[in-house]
Amino acid sequence: MNEYYFHKFLVTDQVFFKSRHSFALVNLKPIVPGHVLVVSNRNVPRLNDLTDEESIDYMSSIRKVAKFITHHYKSDALNIAIQDGIASGQSVPHLHTHIIPRYSVNNFGDAIYGKLETFSLEMKKSALRQELEKLESLGEGHDDEWVSQDEKRYPRSDEVMRAEANELGNSMKSFYKNIN
Repeated sequence: MNEYYFHKFLVTDQVFFKSRHSFALVNLKPIVPGHVLVVSNRNVPRLNDLTDEESIDYMSSIRKVAKFITHHYKSDALNIAIQDGIASGQSVPHLHTHIIPRYSVNNFGDAIYGKLETFSLEMKKSALRQELEKLESLGEGHDDEWVSQDEKRYPRSDEVMRAEANELGNSMKSFYKNIN
């Protein structure tokens, strides 16, 4: 079995879709149920860093995952967002696309962009926490008071994400088998 990395984070158990040059995974801290990421296999920070072949595969993967997520979560629409570079709010320097189901009722509207920004900050905090844990293991203490909770979004367990990835993977295979 291949290992899949989102930058330096091992995410193999979160992956529910694989293509030649990209993969899709469930989200550690989804904004709404069904908020997933499509990621390039090759760790490049920007969309323009992909080869033509990788770009075609990446965009095709986004379309396939988006079509499936719309069906599976019965959404009315989607936000499909790439934060392409640090100035855009990209917190993980590995090309990825957010696919977020949207609904006519109880819609976030443009507030979704603030939530994406918060997501980016949370990824930075996660990386910092890992570094702090390394320091702590060396006998250095740290104070977690500076870490603010991200509204009501908490990191999900590996087991929960693995189960969701398995369920989505099976459902996606069935979905595409039935429409072809």
